This record gives sequence, structure tokens and C-alpha cells, in this order.
Amino acid sequence: MTIKSSKDLVADANAAVETLPAETAVQMLGRADVVFVDLREQAELEKSGKLRGAVAVPRGLLEFQADPASPTHVAALDPAKRLVLFCGSGSRSALAAKTLKDMGFEKISHVAGGFPAIKQAGGQTDGGV
Repeated sequence: MTIKSSKDLVADANAAVETLPAETAVQMLGRADVVFVDLREQAELEKSGKLRGAVAVPRGLLEFQADPASPTHVAALDPAKRLVLFCGSGSRSALAAKTLKDMGFEKISHVAGGFPAIKQAGGQTDGGV
């Protein structure tokens, strides 16, 4: 039996989904047809701040909140819109983007470098310490 490492899983996910440079993602901020999805945990949001306009959906709840049949469904996770996922580094978002693709979402991508890269590229943020 061969066990895949988390690094292998992230590499597989990156090969299967679109990865956006942070500069490209920042240019998409504010578009009505795009939803930014922040996959970081609450403690990360409190420490680092939030991307203005992003929807916060912790990675551990994504599948349930993306499923329209789920009682915890988040309407902002609209398959008709382009979902741009990000996390703290780009690894969780790659895995999450692959999961949403497997669920049938077609307009899905994630941001290389995650929140720090978006912030460095000029994404407006609120909060943080």
C-alpha cells in the first residue's frame, strides 16, 4: 500500500484546478460575477484580518456549505458565479477547489500564496492585529 502525502494531494489538486496569481485575483475584486471565499479558520481571520468583500467559509465546512441541499448551505457559494478560493498559503484552497470541482462546480479557481499574497498585491483588508 502506498500512502500519499499531503504534499502529493496538493500537487494533484493544483494540476486539476486553475491557480491564479494574486495580482490577477485582486483585479477581479468587486466584480458581481465573482465570489471570493476565505477558507481560513476564525482565529486566523482575527489575527490577520479579512479581505474586504470575501465570504468566510472554514475549510472544514466547505462541502456542507456549498451543497444546496444542506441545512447549512451558504447562498453566496453560487455555482453560476466564479468562486475564487484562498487560505493562508494556497494549499487548503487548492484542495478545496478540487473538492468543489468534484462536486460539479465549474467556475472555480484558487489563489497562489493565499491571503498574504492577496494582501501584498493590494487587496483591501479589514481588521487583524
